[in-house]
Amino acid sequence: MQTEPRTRVLLILLCAVSPLLNSPAYAQVTSDHEVIVVDANAASRPFPHFWEKMFGSGRAILSLRESYRRDLHDVKQITDFKYVRFHAIFHDEVGVYDEDSQQRPVYNFSYVDQIYDGLLANHVKPFVELSFMPRKLAAQDSLHSFWYKPNVSPPKDWTKWDGLITAFTQHLVDRYGIDEVASWYFEVWNEPNIDFWTGEPKQTTYWQLYDHTAFAVKKVSPRLRIGGPATAQAQWTDAFLKHCAENKVPVDFVSSHVYGNDRAEDVFGTSENIPRNKMVCRAVSKVHEQIKASSMPKLPLIWSEFNASYKNEPDVTDSVYMGPWLADTIRQCDGSVDLMSYWTFSDVFEEQGVAKTPFYGGFGLIAAGDISKPAFNAFKLLHELGDERLQLNADSALLTRRQDGSLAIVLWNYAPPEHPGIERTFTLQFKGTKSSNAQVSFVDTSHGDYHATYEKMGSPRYPTQAQIQQLVNASVLPPPQERTLTNRSLNVTLPSYGLALIQIQ
Repeated sequence: MQTEPRTRVLLILLCAVSPLLNSPAYAQVTSDHEVIVVDANAASRPFPHFWEKMFGSGRAILSLRESYRRDLHDVKQITDFKYVRFHAIFHDEVGVYDEDSQQRPVYNFSYVDQIYDGLLANHVKPFVELSFMPRKLAAQDSLHSFWYKPNVSPPKDWTKWDGLITAFTQHLVDRYGIDEVASWYFEVWNEPNIDFWTGEPKQTTYWQLYDHTAFAVKKVSPRLRIGGPATAQAQWTDAFLKHCAENKVPVDFVSSHVYGNDRAEDVFGTSENIPRNKMVCRAVSKVHEQIKASSMPKLPLIWSEFNASYKNEPDVTDSVYMGPWLADTIRQCDGSVDLMSYWTFSDVFEEQGVAKTPFYGGFGLIAAGDISKPAFNAFKLLHELGDERLQLNADSALLTRRQDGSLAIVLWNYAPPEHPGIERTFTLQFKGTKSSNAQVSFVDTSHGDYHATYEKMGSPRYPTQAQIQQLVNASVLPPPQERTLTNRSLNVTLPSYGLALIQIQ
Protein backbone atom coordinates (compact mmCIF):
# COMPACT_ATOMS: atom_id res chain seq x y z
CA MET A 1 0.00 0.00 0.00
CA GLN A 2 1.31 3.42 -0.87
CA THR A 3 1.62 6.35 1.45
CA GLU A 4 0.16 9.78 0.73
CA PRO A 5 3.05 12.26 -1.02
CA ARG A 6 -11.63 -6.88 -6.87
CA THR A 7 -32.84 -25.53 -15.88
CA ARG A 8 -31.98 -23.33 -12.52
CA VAL A 9 -31.29 -19.70 -12.73
CA LEU A 10 -28.93 -17.49 -10.73
CA LEU A 11 -28.67 -14.10 -12.42
CA ILE A 12 -26.07 -11.59 -11.30
CA LEU A 13 -26.84 -8.16 -12.57
CA LEU A 14 -25.01 -5.02 -11.66
CA CYS A 15 -27.43 -2.35 -12.83
CA ALA A 16 -26.99 1.23 -13.95
CA VAL A 17 -27.79 3.51 -16.89
CA SER A 18 -27.43 2.20 -20.46
CA PRO A 19 -28.55 3.92 -23.65
CA LEU A 20 -28.32 0.69 -25.64
CA LEU A 21 -31.82 -0.64 -26.17
CA ASN A 22 -31.38 -2.89 -29.22
CA SER A 23 -29.59 -5.81 -27.55
CA PRO A 24 -30.73 -9.08 -25.91
CA ALA A 25 -30.61 -7.36 -22.52
CA TYR A 26 -31.06 -3.63 -22.01
CA ALA A 27 -31.97 -0.93 -19.49
CA GLN A 28 -34.48 1.96 -19.60
CA VAL A 29 -33.80 4.66 -17.04
CA THR A 30 -35.73 7.46 -15.36
CA SER A 31 -34.52 9.47 -12.37
CA ASP A 32 -35.35 6.80 -9.80
CA HIS A 33 -36.58 3.76 -11.72
CA GLU A 34 -34.80 1.40 -14.09
CA VAL A 35 -36.19 -1.44 -16.18
CA ILE A 36 -33.69 -4.24 -16.88
CA VAL A 37 -34.45 -6.87 -19.52
CA VAL A 38 -32.33 -9.96 -18.99
CA ASP A 39 -32.01 -12.70 -21.59
CA ALA A 40 -30.84 -16.01 -20.08
CA ASN A 41 -29.93 -17.15 -23.61
CA ALA A 42 -27.65 -14.20 -24.42
CA ALA A 43 -24.16 -14.76 -25.83
CA SER A 44 -21.57 -15.71 -23.22
CA ARG A 45 -17.85 -15.96 -22.45
CA PRO A 46 -15.70 -17.26 -19.55
CA PHE A 47 -15.82 -15.26 -16.32
CA PRO A 48 -13.07 -16.37 -13.89
CA HIS A 49 -13.33 -14.96 -10.37
CA PHE A 50 -10.17 -12.86 -10.66
CA TRP A 51 -11.20 -10.50 -7.84
CA GLU A 52 -11.38 -13.09 -5.06
CA LYS A 53 -8.46 -15.46 -5.67
CA MET A 54 -5.91 -13.36 -3.78
CA PHE A 55 -5.84 -10.91 -0.87
CA GLY A 56 -3.26 -8.67 0.72
CA SER A 57 -2.46 -8.40 4.41
CA GLY A 58 -0.09 -6.12 6.32
CA ARG A 59 3.28 -7.68 7.05
CA ALA A 60 4.60 -11.21 7.48
CA ILE A 61 4.95 -11.41 11.26
CA LEU A 62 1.27 -10.58 11.80
CA SER A 63 0.32 -13.93 10.28
CA LEU A 64 1.48 -15.65 13.48
CA ARG A 65 -1.34 -14.03 15.46
CA GLU A 66 -4.49 -15.94 16.34
CA SER A 67 -6.70 -13.04 15.23
CA TYR A 68 -5.00 -12.96 11.80
CA ARG A 69 -5.53 -16.69 11.32
CA ARG A 70 -9.19 -16.44 12.37
CA ASP A 71 -9.77 -13.71 9.81
CA LEU A 72 -7.90 -15.71 7.17
CA HIS A 73 -10.17 -18.67 7.86
CA ASP A 74 -13.35 -16.55 7.75
CA VAL A 75 -12.47 -14.89 4.42
CA LYS A 76 -11.43 -18.25 2.98
CA GLN A 77 -14.90 -19.56 3.86
CA ILE A 78 -16.74 -16.91 1.82
CA THR A 79 -14.35 -16.57 -1.15
CA ASP A 80 -12.22 -19.74 -1.28
CA PHE A 81 -9.25 -17.49 -2.08
CA LYS A 82 -5.98 -19.16 -3.08
CA TYR A 83 -3.16 -16.69 -2.37
CA VAL A 84 -2.17 -14.13 0.24
CA ARG A 85 0.47 -11.42 -0.11
CA PHE A 86 2.16 -9.44 2.63
CA HIS A 87 5.20 -7.22 3.09
CA ALA A 88 8.44 -7.73 4.95
CA ILE A 89 9.32 -11.42 5.02
CA PHE A 90 12.93 -10.23 5.43
CA HIS A 91 12.20 -7.71 8.21
CA ASP A 92 14.49 -8.19 11.21
CA GLU A 93 11.51 -9.17 13.37
CA VAL A 94 11.22 -12.37 11.28
CA GLY A 95 14.87 -13.11 12.06
CA VAL A 96 15.87 -14.43 8.63
CA TYR A 97 19.25 -12.70 8.24
CA ASP A 98 22.17 -12.02 10.53
CA GLU A 99 25.95 -11.89 10.27
CA ASP A 100 28.60 -13.43 12.48
CA SER A 101 31.65 -11.66 13.87
CA GLN A 102 33.42 -12.11 10.51
CA GLN A 103 30.41 -10.60 8.69
CA ARG A 104 29.47 -13.94 7.16
CA PRO A 105 25.74 -14.48 6.53
CA VAL A 106 23.74 -16.46 9.07
CA TYR A 107 20.22 -17.59 8.09
CA ASN A 108 17.33 -18.58 10.34
CA PHE A 109 14.06 -19.76 8.77
CA SER A 110 12.23 -20.71 11.97
CA TYR A 111 9.60 -17.94 11.77
CA VAL A 112 9.41 -18.28 7.98
CA ASP A 113 8.35 -21.89 8.45
CA GLN A 114 5.72 -20.97 11.05
CA ILE A 115 4.37 -18.21 8.79
CA TYR A 116 4.01 -20.35 5.66
CA ASP A 117 2.91 -23.46 7.58
CA GLY A 118 0.03 -21.38 8.97
CA LEU A 119 -1.08 -20.26 5.53
CA LEU A 120 -0.90 -23.72 4.02
CA ALA A 121 -2.82 -25.21 6.95
CA ASN A 122 -5.68 -22.94 5.87
CA HIS A 123 -5.28 -24.04 2.23
CA VAL A 124 -3.90 -20.66 1.18
CA LYS A 125 -0.64 -20.36 -0.75
CA PRO A 126 1.93 -17.57 -0.35
CA PHE A 127 2.32 -14.86 -2.95
CA VAL A 128 5.85 -14.10 -1.79
CA GLU A 129 6.79 -10.44 -1.82
CA LEU A 130 10.58 -10.43 -1.48
CA SER A 131 11.10 -7.47 0.85
CA PHE A 132 12.41 -5.53 2.77
CA MET A 133 16.14 -5.21 3.50
CA PRO A 134 17.58 -6.82 6.65
CA ARG A 135 19.42 -4.17 8.68
CA LYS A 136 22.80 -5.92 8.53
CA LEU A 137 22.52 -6.30 4.76
CA ALA A 138 21.38 -2.73 4.08
CA ALA A 139 23.68 -0.22 2.41
CA GLN A 140 22.24 2.45 4.67
CA ASP A 141 19.69 2.95 7.41
CA SER A 142 16.74 3.99 5.23
CA LEU A 143 13.73 3.43 7.46
CA HIS A 144 10.29 3.91 5.98
CA SER A 145 7.70 5.95 7.88
CA PHE A 146 5.49 2.92 8.58
CA TRP A 147 5.14 2.15 12.29
CA TYR A 148 7.19 -1.05 12.00
CA LYS A 149 10.00 0.86 10.21
CA PRO A 150 10.97 -1.37 7.29
CA ASN A 151 14.40 -0.70 5.81
CA VAL A 152 13.97 0.21 2.15
CA SER A 153 17.65 0.52 1.27
CA PRO A 154 19.46 -1.40 -1.48
CA PRO A 155 21.85 -4.09 -0.22
CA LYS A 156 25.40 -3.22 0.74
CA ASP A 157 26.65 -6.34 -1.03
CA TRP A 158 24.88 -7.85 -4.05
CA THR A 159 26.61 -11.20 -3.59
CA LYS A 160 25.17 -11.47 -0.08
CA TRP A 161 21.71 -10.49 -1.39
CA ASP A 162 21.96 -13.20 -4.05
CA GLY A 163 22.98 -15.66 -1.34
CA LEU A 164 20.01 -14.74 0.84
CA ILE A 165 17.51 -15.13 -2.01
CA THR A 166 18.97 -18.46 -3.09
CA ALA A 167 19.13 -19.84 0.47
CA PHE A 168 15.59 -18.66 1.26
CA THR A 169 14.16 -20.11 -1.95
CA GLN A 170 16.06 -23.38 -1.62
CA HIS A 171 14.80 -23.75 1.94
CA LEU A 172 11.20 -23.39 0.74
CA VAL A 173 11.72 -26.05 -1.93
CA ASP A 174 13.41 -28.37 0.56
CA ARG A 175 10.58 -27.95 3.08
CA TYR A 176 7.49 -27.92 0.86
CA GLY A 177 8.67 -29.61 -2.34
CA ILE A 178 9.21 -28.18 -5.80
CA ASP A 179 5.70 -29.04 -7.01
CA GLU A 180 4.15 -26.99 -4.20
CA VAL A 181 6.51 -24.00 -4.39
CA ALA A 182 6.24 -23.91 -8.18
CA SER A 183 2.54 -23.10 -7.66
CA TRP A 184 3.46 -19.97 -5.66
CA TYR A 185 4.48 -16.56 -7.01
CA PHE A 186 7.62 -14.56 -6.14
CA GLU A 187 7.37 -10.78 -6.52
CA VAL A 188 10.42 -8.54 -6.29
CA TRP A 189 9.92 -5.80 -3.67
CA ASN A 190 7.02 -3.38 -3.20
CA GLU A 191 6.37 -0.04 -4.91
CA PRO A 192 9.99 0.84 -5.75
CA ASN A 193 8.88 3.92 -7.70
CA ILE A 194 7.87 5.75 -4.51
CA ASP A 195 9.22 5.84 -0.95
CA PHE A 196 9.67 2.07 -0.52
CA TRP A 197 13.01 2.11 -2.34
CA THR A 198 15.89 4.53 -1.78
CA GLY A 199 18.18 3.34 -4.55
CA GLU A 200 19.15 6.18 -6.89
CA PRO A 201 18.20 6.53 -9.61
CA LYS A 202 15.15 4.54 -8.58
CA GLN A 203 14.39 2.75 -11.82
CA THR A 204 17.94 1.76 -12.71
CA THR A 205 18.72 0.47 -9.23
CA TYR A 206 15.43 -1.43 -9.10
CA TRP A 207 16.35 -3.14 -12.39
CA GLN A 208 19.55 -4.21 -10.65
CA LEU A 209 17.57 -5.54 -7.68
CA TYR A 210 15.11 -7.34 -9.94
CA ASP A 211 17.84 -8.92 -12.09
CA HIS A 212 19.81 -10.25 -9.13
CA THR A 213 16.66 -11.56 -7.45
CA ALA A 214 15.17 -13.18 -10.55
CA PHE A 215 18.36 -15.02 -11.43
CA ALA A 216 18.83 -16.14 -7.82
CA VAL A 217 15.30 -17.58 -7.68
CA LYS A 218 15.64 -19.29 -11.06
CA LYS A 219 18.98 -20.75 -9.94
CA VAL A 220 17.00 -22.89 -7.48
CA SER A 221 14.54 -24.02 -10.17
CA PRO A 222 13.43 -22.63 -13.54
CA ARG A 223 9.91 -23.76 -12.58
CA LEU A 224 9.58 -21.01 -9.96
CA ARG A 225 7.56 -17.95 -11.02
CA ILE A 226 9.13 -14.51 -10.63
CA GLY A 227 7.76 -11.09 -11.54
CA GLY A 228 7.44 -7.37 -10.88
CA PRO A 229 7.81 -4.41 -10.92
CA ALA A 230 5.15 -4.19 -8.13
CA THR A 231 4.90 -0.44 -8.69
CA ALA A 232 2.47 2.06 -7.24
CA GLN A 233 0.27 4.10 -9.57
CA ALA A 234 0.55 1.66 -12.50
CA GLN A 235 4.04 2.84 -13.39
CA TRP A 236 7.11 1.40 -15.16
CA THR A 237 5.54 -1.64 -16.87
CA ASP A 238 6.59 -0.76 -20.42
CA ALA A 239 10.15 0.11 -19.37
CA PHE A 240 10.34 -2.97 -17.14
CA LEU A 241 9.36 -5.36 -19.93
CA LYS A 242 11.74 -3.68 -22.35
CA HIS A 243 14.56 -4.05 -19.82
CA CYS A 244 13.82 -7.74 -19.24
CA ALA A 245 13.60 -8.48 -22.97
CA GLU A 246 16.77 -6.64 -23.91
CA ASN A 247 18.78 -8.17 -21.07
CA LYS A 248 17.20 -11.66 -21.19
CA VAL A 249 16.06 -11.40 -17.57
CA PRO A 250 13.39 -13.95 -16.57
CA VAL A 251 9.89 -12.63 -15.92
CA ASP A 252 6.77 -14.78 -15.51
CA PHE A 253 4.16 -12.15 -14.66
CA VAL A 254 3.68 -8.39 -14.37
CA SER A 255 2.42 -6.79 -11.15
CA SER A 256 1.35 -3.27 -10.25
CA HIS A 257 -0.92 -1.32 -7.90
CA VAL A 258 -3.44 1.49 -7.91
CA TYR A 259 -6.14 2.80 -5.57
CA GLY A 260 -9.45 4.47 -6.31
CA ASN A 261 -8.28 7.83 -4.93
CA ASP A 262 -4.93 7.91 -6.74
CA ARG A 263 -4.46 11.06 -8.81
CA ALA A 264 -4.62 11.04 -12.61
CA GLU A 265 -1.45 13.12 -12.63
CA ASP A 266 0.45 10.28 -10.91
CA VAL A 267 -1.13 7.40 -12.86
CA PHE A 268 -1.61 8.87 -16.37
CA GLY A 269 0.30 12.16 -16.31
CA THR A 270 -2.91 14.10 -16.96
CA SER A 271 -4.95 16.69 -15.08
CA GLU A 272 -8.31 14.95 -15.55
CA ASN A 273 -10.60 14.23 -12.62
CA ILE A 274 -11.12 10.46 -12.71
CA PRO A 275 -13.93 9.24 -10.41
CA ARG A 276 -13.07 6.81 -7.64
CA ASN A 277 -15.10 4.04 -9.29
CA LYS A 278 -13.21 4.42 -12.59
CA MET A 279 -9.57 4.83 -11.54
CA VAL A 280 -8.63 1.23 -10.77
CA CYS A 281 -9.81 -0.28 -14.04
CA ARG A 282 -8.50 2.64 -16.10
CA ALA A 283 -5.09 1.87 -14.61
CA VAL A 284 -5.50 -1.89 -15.14
CA SER A 285 -6.37 -1.25 -18.80
CA LYS A 286 -3.29 0.92 -19.20
CA VAL A 287 -0.95 -1.81 -17.98
CA HIS A 288 -2.86 -4.52 -19.87
CA GLU A 289 -2.31 -2.61 -23.11
CA GLN A 290 1.39 -2.08 -22.31
CA ILE A 291 1.85 -5.83 -21.88
CA LYS A 292 0.03 -6.51 -25.17
CA ALA A 293 2.28 -4.01 -26.96
CA SER A 294 5.47 -5.54 -25.54
CA SER A 295 7.59 -8.41 -26.86
CA MET A 296 5.94 -10.61 -24.18
CA PRO A 297 2.23 -9.98 -24.85
CA LYS A 298 0.99 -13.17 -23.15
CA LEU A 299 2.41 -12.45 -19.69
CA PRO A 300 -0.20 -12.65 -16.91
CA LEU A 301 -1.14 -9.39 -15.16
CA ILE A 302 -1.47 -9.64 -11.39
CA TRP A 303 -2.83 -6.51 -9.71
CA SER A 304 -1.21 -7.15 -6.35
CA GLU A 305 -2.86 -4.21 -4.51
CA PHE A 306 -6.15 -2.38 -5.01
CA ASN A 307 -8.85 -0.76 -2.91
CA ALA A 308 -11.14 2.26 -3.10
CA SER A 309 -8.71 4.28 -0.97
CA TYR A 310 -5.08 4.21 0.17
CA LYS A 311 -6.03 6.46 3.10
CA ASN A 312 -7.94 5.61 6.27
CA GLU A 313 -11.41 6.80 5.25
CA PRO A 314 -14.17 5.33 7.44
CA ASP A 315 -16.87 6.56 5.05
CA VAL A 316 -15.24 4.48 2.33
CA THR A 317 -13.59 1.24 3.44
CA ASP A 318 -15.69 0.70 6.59
CA SER A 319 -18.98 1.52 4.89
CA VAL A 320 -21.66 0.09 2.60
CA TYR A 321 -20.12 2.18 -0.20
CA MET A 322 -17.76 -0.71 -0.83
CA GLY A 323 -20.47 -3.02 -2.19
CA PRO A 324 -21.35 -1.03 -5.32
CA TRP A 325 -17.71 0.04 -5.74
CA LEU A 326 -16.50 -3.57 -5.75
CA ALA A 327 -19.24 -4.73 -8.12
CA ASP A 328 -18.54 -1.96 -10.60
CA THR A 329 -14.78 -2.59 -10.41
CA ILE A 330 -15.32 -6.28 -11.21
CA ARG A 331 -17.48 -5.37 -14.19
CA GLN A 332 -14.97 -2.93 -15.63
CA CYS A 333 -11.78 -4.93 -15.04
CA ASP A 334 -13.08 -8.23 -16.41
CA GLY A 335 -10.94 -9.38 -19.33
CA SER A 336 -7.96 -7.13 -18.59
CA VAL A 337 -6.38 -8.82 -15.57
CA ASP A 338 -5.63 -12.35 -14.34
CA LEU A 339 -5.67 -11.79 -10.56
CA MET A 340 -6.55 -8.82 -8.35
CA SER A 341 -5.50 -8.67 -4.72
CA TYR A 342 -7.80 -6.60 -2.48
CA TRP A 343 -5.81 -4.73 0.14
CA THR A 344 -6.54 -6.19 2.73
CA PHE A 345 -8.56 -9.10 4.11
CA SER A 346 -8.10 -8.12 7.78
CA ASP A 347 -7.69 -5.10 10.05
CA VAL A 348 -4.92 -7.01 11.85
CA PHE A 349 -2.69 -4.33 10.40
CA GLU A 350 -0.19 -1.85 11.80
CA GLU A 351 1.25 0.37 9.08
CA GLN A 352 -0.08 3.48 10.85
CA GLY A 353 0.51 1.97 14.30
CA VAL A 354 -1.74 0.20 16.75
CA ALA A 355 -5.39 0.96 16.00
CA LYS A 356 -6.92 3.43 18.48
CA THR A 357 -10.57 2.61 17.73
CA PRO A 358 -12.25 -0.45 16.20
CA PHE A 359 -13.50 1.40 13.11
CA TYR A 360 -10.95 3.83 11.71
CA GLY A 361 -11.16 3.29 7.95
CA GLY A 362 -8.93 0.24 7.96
CA PHE A 363 -8.49 -1.58 4.68
CA GLY A 364 -9.62 -5.00 5.92
CA LEU A 365 -12.86 -6.90 5.45
CA ILE A 366 -12.96 -7.79 9.15
CA ALA A 367 -12.48 -5.31 12.00
CA ALA A 368 -11.02 -6.05 15.43
CA GLY A 369 -13.19 -8.41 17.44
CA ASP A 370 -14.19 -10.53 14.39
CA ILE A 371 -16.68 -7.87 13.26
CA SER A 372 -17.44 -8.28 9.56
CA LYS A 373 -17.61 -5.05 7.56
CA PRO A 374 -20.05 -4.44 4.71
CA ALA A 375 -17.19 -5.17 2.29
CA PHE A 376 -16.95 -8.70 3.74
CA ASN A 377 -20.64 -9.22 3.02
CA ALA A 378 -20.25 -7.73 -0.46
CA PHE A 379 -17.53 -10.27 -1.25
CA LYS A 380 -19.84 -12.97 0.13
CA LEU A 381 -22.62 -12.04 -2.29
CA LEU A 382 -20.30 -11.47 -5.25
CA HIS A 383 -18.85 -14.94 -4.72
CA GLU A 384 -22.19 -16.24 -6.02
CA LEU A 385 -21.41 -15.01 -9.52
CA GLY A 386 -21.09 -17.78 -12.09
CA ASP A 387 -18.03 -18.60 -14.16
CA GLU A 388 -19.66 -17.64 -17.47
CA ARG A 389 -20.57 -14.04 -18.31
CA LEU A 390 -23.59 -13.36 -20.51
CA GLN A 391 -23.98 -10.33 -22.73
CA LEU A 392 -25.68 -7.40 -21.04
CA ASN A 393 -25.35 -3.85 -22.35
CA ALA A 394 -25.58 -1.88 -19.13
CA ASP A 395 -22.74 0.17 -17.67
CA SER A 396 -22.94 -1.40 -14.22
CA ALA A 397 -24.49 -4.75 -14.96
CA LEU A 398 -23.21 -8.31 -15.10
CA LEU A 399 -25.11 -11.39 -16.09
CA THR A 400 -23.49 -14.74 -15.33
CA ARG A 401 -24.27 -18.43 -15.51
CA ARG A 402 -22.98 -21.12 -13.18
CA GLN A 403 -21.83 -24.63 -14.09
CA ASP A 404 -25.19 -26.13 -13.15
CA GLY A 405 -26.89 -23.81 -15.65
CA SER A 406 -28.24 -21.43 -13.00
CA LEU A 407 -28.16 -17.66 -13.39
CA ALA A 408 -28.14 -14.87 -10.76
CA ILE A 409 -28.63 -11.12 -10.34
CA VAL A 410 -26.71 -8.59 -8.29
CA LEU A 411 -28.12 -5.06 -8.35
CA TRP A 412 -26.44 -2.00 -6.92
CA ASN A 413 -27.06 1.68 -6.46
CA TYR A 414 -23.70 3.46 -6.78
CA ALA A 415 -22.95 7.02 -5.67
CA PRO A 416 -19.68 8.74 -4.67
CA PRO A 417 -18.96 8.44 -0.93
CA GLU A 418 -19.20 12.18 -0.45
CA HIS A 419 -22.52 12.53 -2.34
CA PRO A 420 -25.17 9.90 -1.41
CA GLY A 421 -27.61 9.23 -4.19
CA ILE A 422 -31.36 8.66 -4.27
CA GLU A 423 -33.28 5.46 -3.62
CA ARG A 424 -33.78 3.49 -6.83
CA THR A 425 -36.27 0.84 -7.89
CA PHE A 426 -35.19 -1.77 -10.43
CA THR A 427 -37.70 -3.79 -12.44
CA LEU A 428 -36.20 -7.02 -13.72
CA GLN A 429 -37.93 -8.50 -16.75
CA PHE A 430 -36.76 -12.04 -17.52
CA LYS A 431 -36.47 -13.85 -20.85
CA GLY A 432 -35.42 -17.45 -21.38
CA THR A 433 -36.40 -18.82 -17.97
CA LYS A 434 -39.62 -20.28 -16.61
CA SER A 435 -38.75 -19.69 -12.95
CA SER A 436 -41.37 -17.93 -10.82
CA ASN A 437 -39.67 -17.57 -7.42
CA ALA A 438 -36.70 -15.56 -6.25
CA GLN A 439 -34.46 -15.26 -3.21
CA VAL A 440 -33.15 -11.75 -2.55
CA SER A 441 -30.21 -10.83 -0.30
CA PHE A 442 -29.08 -7.29 0.52
CA VAL A 443 -26.03 -5.43 1.77
CA ASP A 444 -26.97 -1.92 2.85
CA THR A 445 -27.26 0.08 6.07
CA SER A 446 -30.06 -2.23 7.25
CA HIS A 447 -28.51 -5.54 6.17
CA GLY A 448 -25.04 -6.73 7.11
CA ASP A 449 -23.87 -3.38 8.53
CA TYR A 450 -22.91 -2.78 12.17
CA HIS A 451 -22.95 1.05 12.03
CA ALA A 452 -26.44 1.67 13.45
CA THR A 453 -25.77 -0.66 16.38
CA TYR A 454 -22.39 0.96 17.07
CA GLU A 455 -23.86 4.46 17.04
CA LYS A 456 -26.76 3.38 19.27
CA MET A 457 -24.29 2.17 21.92
CA GLY A 458 -22.48 5.50 21.81
CA SER A 459 -19.61 4.55 19.49
CA PRO A 460 -17.34 3.34 22.30
CA ARG A 461 -13.62 3.46 21.67
CA TYR A 462 -13.16 0.23 23.63
CA PRO A 463 -16.33 -1.87 23.26
CA THR A 464 -16.97 -4.43 25.97
CA GLN A 465 -17.14 -8.12 25.13
CA ALA A 466 -20.94 -7.92 25.27
CA GLN A 467 -20.94 -4.91 22.92
CA ILE A 468 -18.56 -6.66 20.54
CA GLN A 469 -20.97 -9.60 20.36
CA GLN A 470 -23.81 -7.20 19.55
CA LEU A 471 -21.71 -5.73 16.73
CA VAL A 472 -20.82 -9.19 15.42
CA ASN A 473 -24.53 -10.09 15.39
CA ALA A 474 -25.43 -6.86 13.60
CA SER A 475 -22.83 -7.53 10.89
CA VAL A 476 -24.27 -10.93 9.94
CA LEU A 477 -26.30 -11.06 6.75
CA PRO A 478 -29.92 -12.11 7.37
CA PRO A 479 -31.38 -15.01 5.37
CA PRO A 480 -32.53 -14.24 1.83
CA GLN A 481 -36.06 -12.92 1.36
CA GLU A 482 -38.47 -15.09 -0.63
CA ARG A 483 -40.07 -13.24 -3.55
CA THR A 484 -42.51 -14.20 -6.31
CA LEU A 485 -42.12 -13.07 -9.91
CA THR A 486 -45.22 -11.45 -11.41
CA ASN A 487 -45.52 -11.72 -15.19
CA ARG A 488 -41.83 -12.71 -15.30
CA SER A 489 -40.91 -9.46 -13.53
CA LEU A 490 -39.44 -8.57 -10.13
CA ASN A 491 -39.14 -5.17 -8.45
CA VAL A 492 -36.19 -4.49 -6.14
CA THR A 493 -35.70 -1.16 -4.35
CA LEU A 494 -32.22 -0.16 -3.16
CA PRO A 495 -31.09 2.78 -1.05
CA SER A 496 -27.96 4.67 -2.05
CA TYR A 497 -24.93 2.34 -1.77
CA GLY A 498 -27.23 -0.70 -1.71
CA LEU A 499 -26.22 -4.06 -3.18
CA ALA A 500 -28.58 -6.98 -3.80
CA LEU A 501 -28.21 -10.57 -4.95
CA ILE A 502 -31.26 -12.13 -6.60
CA GLN A 503 -31.35 -15.90 -7.02
CA ILE A 504 -34.04 -17.30 -9.28
CA GLN A 505 -35.05 -20.85 -8.42
